Amino acid sequence: MNNNARVCTVLQHGWDLHCHTVYSDGTNTPVELVEQAVAKGLEGVAITDHDTTAGWRNASAASRRFGFPVLRGTEVTAECGPVSVHMLAYQYDPNNEGISGLFRCTREARLKRAKHMVGLLSEDFPISWQSVLEQVKEGSQTTIGRPHMADALVAAGVYRTRSEAFRGAVSASGKYYIPTPSPSAAEVVRVVRNAGGVSIVAHPADRSRNAVLLDDEHIRQLARLGLDGLEIRHRGNLQADRVRLEALAEELGLLVTGGSDWHGAGKPNRLGENVTDGDVVAEIVRRGAIDMLP
Repeated sequence: MNNNARVCTVLQHGWDLHCHTVYSDGTNTPVELVEQAVAKGLEGVAITDHDTTAGWRNASAASRRFGFPVLRGTEVTAECGPVSVHMLAYQYDPNNEGISGLFRCTREARLKRAKHMVGLLSEDFPISWQSVLEQVKEGSQTTIGRPHMADALVAAGVYRTRSEAFRGAVSASGKYYIPTPSPSAAEVVRVVRNAGGVSIVAHPADRSRNAVLLDDEHIRQLARLGLDGLEIRHRGNLQADRVRLEALAEELGLLVTGGSDWHGAGKPNRLGENVTDGDVVAEIVRRGAIDMLP
């Protein structure tokens, strides 16, 4: 296999620890996430919507209904110098004021940024804030972002799919793009740890997201602050980068996780295409402040 080829092997066993629902930018409910995971024969899943725990209650109900294990988590956009870093936080205490306050701030900043971007887009496309809100499935509980703008453009007939819109008007390299106001990755590691949670850097070598990748020394710095692991098994990480990151994780004693970054119909990513070993999940639960569902 070419070392620069993207690895997207479909696996039917293990845990998919990176899944989004209608409470952020996914297209399926937490119940539908669990139903599909059961049908695929996965061992378990994690709900990791952006900057929110709003979907946790429904995920808990689905876990009990199907007798299927679920980890509770959140994806947080952070920054490390010029690099945008996505952090996955698992099994933390949602009532911790530090982490709930962080999410309030990031959601408010995201909302302001989204309105600004829609204003810019509306100058050239048939899109409005109301048309974006029509794409939001859970009202004020949903974290609104570029995917909802993309869906509004699809509904208006500008693009055929969300992915096409992301290659076009809502691209991060386009003239309408506004960076997401974000805390530092170091702050996220600290806040998650103080809330009793486990922090993992999501898709750290995904070159489609950053012209500059998070380098090894930055990862070492985060590890010294309490970072728990790296999401290495992800379609955005090239095989050569996976080898490098595996060696770095071993050097630093970091957990190695995998996830699909599933968004339902919102992305081509397939549920269970990259997974995490059960013993790693057990360690995440052991370190976390809350129990695994059900």
